[in-house]
Amino acid sequence: MLEVMNLSAGYGAMEVFWDLSLKFEGGKTTTIVGPNGAGKSTLLKTIMGLITPMSGDVLLRNESCLNAETWQRINEGLVLIPEGRLLFGDLSVEENLIMGAYPKNSRKSLENNKENVFNLFPRLKERRNQISSTLSGGEAQMLAIGRGLMEEPKICLIDEPSLGLSPVMTHEIFSIFRELKEDKLTIVLVEQNTNQALKIADHVYLMQAGRVALSEKRENIDLKKLEDFYFARN
Repeated sequence: MLEVMNLSAGYGAMEVFWDLSLKFEGGKTTTIVGPNGAGKSTLLKTIMGLITPMSGDVLLRNESCLNAETWQRINEGLVLIPEGRLLFGDLSVEENLIMGAYPKNSRKSLENNKENVFNLFPRLKERRNQISSTLSGGEAQMLAIGRGLMEEPKICLIDEPSLGLSPVMTHEIFSIFRELKEDKLTIVLVEQNTNQALKIADHVYLMQAGRVALSEKRENIDLKKLEDFYFARN
């Protein structure tokens, strides 16, 4: 469903990752783990068209989307839930959700999708009129996920959702991801909490210093080997 082929990208003259080739199977959850600076977030931004790659290709349903603008990729069902939430701080919870339905294809289902989000996150329904900048970290993350779901994603790229959250809230957020996984949403999850990330993964990539150091199905993962690669012991 989504594939990157021999992809290299970075910022200006600084290359962050090199010659990456990864496949993300439809209806499955693929987890990308690795230390800070490995290039994980840059990869997601490149897939979304926020960064122009230096070389390589991004294939969406076996067709290159390199020439598509970010909004066009969103209309094709590719959605990014960014690191740091990036909410509209002066808008209410409900207004943030409405902004998520901005793509033309999802506007007609706005009310239905909003109710689906409120059913998934009852706490957001309770706070629908609250200004988003006053939410707790966990509530803000719920809203960021809900806003992304308002776009009716077919492929959801999720960047560091547990960042800054308590263990209790992290567990709650990942329980939602399990529900989305059961609904066969294609998920690409970048996450440093390896323990939580592995629990919902079908396939695992470990990135290190701009390259893929390990690629395995979840059931074949050797945790000791993964830890050794993560901390560059090999």
